[in-house]
Amino acid sequence: MGKLRTLLGGGDRGIEIVDEGGVRHLHIGGRAIQSAIRLDEPDRLELDYVRAMMAFLLFRPQPRHVLMVGLGGGSMARFIHQRMPRTRVTVAEIDAEVLAAARKYFHFPEDDRRLRVVIGDGASIVPEQRARADVLVLDGFDNGETASGLCTQPFYDAAFAALRAPGVLVANFMADDRRLGRHLERIEQSFGRAPTLLLAEEKDNLIAFAHRGGPPRIAWSELKARALGANSLYGLRLDQCLAPLRQRNPHTARFLTL
Repeated sequence: MGKLRTLLGGGDRGIEIVDEGGVRHLHIGGRAIQSAIRLDEPDRLELDYVRAMMAFLLFRPQPRHVLMVGLGGGSMARFIHQRMPRTRVTVAEIDAEVLAAARKYFHFPEDDRRLRVVIGDGASIVPEQRARADVLVLDGFDNGETASGLCTQPFYDAAFAALRAPGVLVANFMADDRRLGRHLERIEQSFGRAPTLLLAEEKDNLIAFAHRGGPPRIAWSELKARALGANSLYGLRLDQCLAPLRQRNPHTARFLTL
């Protein structure tokens, strides 16, 4: 393992860039990996949980605006910006040093007419975005746990209000989070229905998709068609998400309940 550089020296907010086995990792305030990029395939989504979050395309295949909270190395925002030319991306990132690291070490681009990074607390920024997003992605952590301001009942109420129907909230949680049940209950209360759950491939992350508007169910045949479309357009194997979706969510032989 070769440590490239510590951008913020010492303390809990130390930012480290580490290369190992051809993959560059971003660590913020600990050993947990916040982002990763394969150096000889920089356009690939390296982390399994990021690929799982992209399963929002099964529910909202052509979003006009994706709002994200938490940048990390920027792999998901960069992927959407590069591969989905009709989609605007806005990212709220609380730490300007994280943005600097993403641009210097993880190929994250400068702002343009379809990409904007706002430095600030997502807990304050999301309530200002009423009915502006088709997809809202929450991936903000503090010392390995979901940031406290991003999992309150008022925040999930604001997340619901930030979406225009049909819209999808995408929330990344650690699968062993002791507060996970409470988070999901709050999402259900704000959105009026239980979120759709997807366990990422390596089983460390649980992704919750909460729906504002849209149909109460969707046919498996339609989900398969959308997955094949995402593979053709973006190289994403979202068909691999269908079996895990069956395992954790109410469904029939023909339909997934949303």
